[in-house]
Amino acid sequence: MAKDRCAHPELHAHGAAAYVRAVEAACRERRLNLTPIRAEALRCIAEAGKPVKAYELLELMRGGPGASAPPTVYRALEFLLSHGFIHRLASINAFLACHHPAAGHVVPILICERCEQAQELEDESLAAGLRAMAEAQGFQPRSTYLEVLGVCARCAGGAA
Repeated sequence: MAKDRCAHPELHAHGAAAYVRAVEAACRERRLNLTPIRAEALRCIAEAGKPVKAYELLELMRGGPGASAPPTVYRALEFLLSHGFIHRLASINAFLACHHPAAGHVVPILICERCEQAQELEDESLAAGLRAMAEAQGFQPRSTYLEVLGVCARCAGGAA
């Protein structure tokens, strides 16, 4: 997929371990309770390196403390979503680690319809345009992201 054009590289978490550490730090800073189950869900999503469906997450978390019940996993996902640590990809009904867990941002996400890999991009001009169009209609956006469905370079036969 396309190269990431990160406007704030200092907020970008590279790799699963760095991402988990960044979320843990954000939780401490915001005084949020990252319970063991929430932390395990976060770790599983980070280590997957791709969008994870809820039932896949449930399987990944099997054997962990209290994580065998679907409501427990959904509550963990809701916490992570509500604080901007993960994205919900409605088009494929999956969850993706947010590369900027320490700060809220507007995100276009490229999703391959063949392999379901996803790439989070950051484009401040697109974000500003979306906000301006919404506000011109009297709409007050709470969360803004855009899912772009297509075929990644690898699946199309090009260079990855």
